[in-house]
Amino acid sequence: MGAWPPSAPCTPGACVEVSGSVAAVPRAVLRLVAVVALLLAGIALLPVGGRVPAGLVRRWAGAVVRAAGVRPRFSGAAVPHGGLLLVANHISWLDVPLLAMVRPARMIAKAEIRRWPVAGPLAARGGVLFIDRDRLRGLPDTVAGIAGLLRSGAAVGVFPEGSTWCGRAQGTFRRAVFQAALDAGVPVQPVRIRYRLTGGAPTTVPAFVGEDSLLASLWRVVMADGLVAEAEVRPALRPGAHADRRSLARAAQRRTGPVPAGPGHAAPGPQDVVALRPRESMREI
Repeated sequence: MGAWPPSAPCTPGACVEVSGSVAAVPRAVLRLVAVVALLLAGIALLPVGGRVPAGLVRRWAGAVVRAAGVRPRFSGAAVPHGGLLLVANHISWLDVPLLAMVRPARMIAKAEIRRWPVAGPLAARGGVLFIDRDRLRGLPDTVAGIAGLLRSGAAVGVFPEGSTWCGRAQGTFRRAVFQAALDAGVPVQPVRIRYRLTGGAPTTVPAFVGEDSLLASLWRVVMADGLVAEAEVRPALRPGAHADRRSLARAAQRRTGPVPAGPGHAAPGPQDVVALRPRESMREI
């Protein structure tokens, strides 16, 4: 199984735009207080974990995004029930609540996050699954555990690039986690995440890359004006449509953004997707 990359070449200085002005500081402080309050409310619900209704999780995640001053917009719909591997490109910490709005899922994260002060223990209590990228021999057990969750009917969310990118470029989807979907016989739901300004121009303001700190990234977001987060839920790749994890990962990445073509990597066709209700137009939630 391929190793997950430790980092992306994106850095705050080279890739991330500066946002806001001095006049925006009071509004940014109010947004920051609101985000912290919502996070604390979420922390209070951690002990009850899986007993929280999915609808409440979606509303809480949406409240976090909006409290930061970001307007979420969605198109498409995820497979609503049963085991599902939810995969997306990775740009920002905002990606996590955005995926929760698509469908609440057990998230996969790098093991380093477990060692973060405060956030690490809270993530563990919240059911995050950690992958140790330095212990490749442990990957088969990790994949087997994920497959077990998928077989039980759970949704599992992952950012297969293994690192955040600024949004102007995208990393390669690593293949290991797709083996879990193959083993469990569940669909893979690709989600394409993009960040724009109200006028439609792409922006890197929400990117959380390189040596950027979470606080610095959060402050940049709450200082910004007119941020829009777009999550395009692409048609799910049905079980059995791909014989191996390499082609499945490639097909999923093609649905989340451009990827260089290679021999034997044709774009997925109509036979690859799960039949769902007609895709909705882009809507605000």
